[in-house]
Amino acid sequence: MKKHLGFVNTFVIILTIILFGVALFTTGFTHDLLLEAGVLLVSIKLIMMSYKNSIFNKELLNKIEEISEKLDKIKNV
Repeated sequence: MKKHLGFVNTFVIILTIILFGVALFTTGFTHDLLLEAGVLLVSIKLIMMSYKNSIFNKELLNKIEEISEKLDKIKNV
């Protein structure tokens, strides 16, 4: 998982959790906390999508390499 999540994604995760904790203690359990929770969930969703896209891209590159190897074999025959 570490190779899919870069430094920036890890930094965003940590910063978002810290800011959510600060907002929890400064605003208390009010309407603003619901907004902060929404921002946290959106950040998590974006990071999850980034992770999923990273895995999908790696799989896609592997399939393209397989196709390229098969075409090279056909070309050499």
